[in-house]
Amino acid sequence: MTLVQVRRDSLLRHPGFRQLFAGDSASQLGTFVGMTAIPLLAAVTLAATPFEMGLLTTAETLGFLLIGLPAGVWVDRLRKRSLMLAADLVRAGLLLSIPIAWWAGVLTMAQVLVIVLLTSFATVFFDVSYQAYLPALVGRERLLEGNAKLQGVQSCAQIAGPSVAGVLVQFLGAASTVVLTGAGYLVSALCLWRIRTAEQRPPRTGHERLVPQMLEGLRFVVADRPLRAIVACTATANMFSAAAQAVEVLFLTRTAGLSPAEVGMLLAVAGVGGIGAALCAGPIVRWFGQARSIWLLPLLTWPGGLLVPLAGRGWGLVLAGFGLALTGFGVILYNIAQVSYRQAITPDRLLGRMNASVRFVVWGAMPLGGLLGGALGEGLGLTGALWVAMAGQMAGALWVVCSPLRRMRDLPVAGKEAPETALPTA
Repeated sequence: MTLVQVRRDSLLRHPGFRQLFAGDSASQLGTFVGMTAIPLLAAVTLAATPFEMGLLTTAETLGFLLIGLPAGVWVDRLRKRSLMLAADLVRAGLLLSIPIAWWAGVLTMAQVLVIVLLTSFATVFFDVSYQAYLPALVGRERLLEGNAKLQGVQSCAQIAGPSVAGVLVQFLGAASTVVLTGAGYLVSALCLWRIRTAEQRPPRTGHERLVPQMLEGLRFVVADRPLRAIVACTATANMFSAAAQAVEVLFLTRTAGLSPAEVGMLLAVAGVGGIGAALCAGPIVRWFGQARSIWLLPLLTWPGGLLVPLAGRGWGLVLAGFGLALTGFGVILYNIAQVSYRQAITPDRLLGRMNASVRFVVWGAMPLGGLLGGALGEGLGLTGALWVAMAGQMAGALWVVCSPLRRMRDLPVAGKEAPETALPTA
């Protein structure tokens, strides 16, 4: 008898989803290790300036701005699992080159920026394929459960990854710790390769030109009023979150005086709230209603980010940790509700382009946020920049609070499976 009894109808009994779940666990752990180790490598080992840290944050997500829209068209034309597997292998090779260059004594900040930028291109294809693949793998009726379980994995990794990274950086060095990130992507690729659920090749639509197909995905997103508000909210929050990320590690190490291990432990606290959200997402979303969850939960939880600039020794550290946990709780619930809605209303043939169009906007805002954070760090100082970034992230919720979602309890999913021509005019 196992310690955890899996329900008879649980998706963890689904062979394909179980492999996706295992691969995602390894990939997410490696990702969060890298998200802590690489900024520490830049800030502590390579002595990066605030502006260079802003460039690093920009490079992490610039791929979504540069190739996000055409990537959606290509994803809709090809098998998603094959694209995800190839993206994992490319990311593993790129990131494993960082410790190799460090051991050879030739690693520079410029090399790190180029490697992170190229990795972001591979991440575009993986993420767009990933969200388009889940409905085909588990069915639309089980999207809420599937997204909740995968968000739970992300939250667990958000706890374990920074904690592990902080300790390993303390004892092995930041560059050597990046090995774990590359290894996570290799394990993810192996699990994807082992999925035996058949995936049909997407049919040809007859009009294969790139630009019209990109515009078709954008029109679908713009035509739905709740989806427009969701995209604007997420883009605003992501931009200021990236601005905070650009100065956060510098603030915690130089202003708050924390060690790499303490930085890792503090950043991991956000995952505690995320795990709680993933475990109770279904009951909470059903109780509040999906529309209400999208606007009310951010309004109640995202202000916790305003406690992060109080980080320091003693009670300051406790308050910052509580703020991160509260914000993490709200972000995960928001993501589960809005991603499930996006996947449910979108026809199969448009899933890749819809996801790419949304990510083009919401992740494309993050490179701008990284530059903004670097500029604010140079102009206002690390503490002032962090205050502005956290306030801006909280204000992103106003898009959904002031939208038609505020007058709804549940989202009108019924009848939204029609093609884009049946959608209301923007």
